[in-house]
Amino acid sequence: MGLRMQARVAFVSGGGSGIGAATAIRLAQEGATVVICGRRREPLDAVVAQIVAAGGRADAVQADVGDEAQYVAAIEAAAARHGRLDVLVNNAMAYSWGALAQTSTSDWRLNFTTSVDGTFWGTRTAMQLMQASGGSIINLSSICGTLGTAWMAGYSAAKAAIINFSRAAAAEGAAAGIRVNVVVPAVVETPATAAMLSDLATRKATEKLIPMGRVGQPVDIANAILFLASDEARYITGAALPVDGGRSAVLVTAL
Repeated sequence: MGLRMQARVAFVSGGGSGIGAATAIRLAQEGATVVICGRRREPLDAVVAQIVAAGGRADAVQADVGDEAQYVAAIEAAAARHGRLDVLVNNAMAYSWGALAQTSTSDWRLNFTTSVDGTFWGTRTAMQLMQASGGSIINLSSICGTLGTAWMAGYSAAKAAIINFSRAAAAEGAAAGIRVNVVVPAVVETPATAAMLSDLATRKATEKLIPMGRVGQPVDIANAILFLASDEARYITGAALPVDGGRSAVLVTAL
């Protein structure tokens, strides 16, 4: 491990498990002071304890990313507490699934409040805090935001919105040295996909659709986020980076 994030402060939403937890751990391994947030305190504290036990620096704040006041206050407090904000990772999301014809308006909106509104609130707040010194904002989309996915119309629309929103934010932030990029995973082994992947037949069918032959692990996504947060990506902004084992590169794979 290196120190690519030495002396930097990073804020990661949805940091209690899955991609968010893996990202917090990788950023801390590279020297960042990491603040993680989420709705449930216990998993946040467990991730912080893991980082601290390994010699890293981290703390947690309990906040609902789907609540504007809570999320904005959490980011602003973290910047005030640590004296700066260098990296924001908008990772938290919520979703519903089901046939479009039976999707209620409330279920439709559920996909947007945390994923899109939260990304907007977080990005806006970070851009205000980063005006003087620049920084890196990484937003999480999904392959569902680039390819049509049956029974996930709301989620797909929300994740597509994040990609183009981030392009616009990148165009606005560039002059101040604020980079905004998107990571686009496909199927990743997280608590959200645990039920699906626990079925061996479903897992094997999913893996057959991925050229690299396996589903993603949270650290695979975390490593891409780390790269985009670091100075190694200093000339990259407005990009949407697929991290999917080649899934989005193929039209069809023979089963």
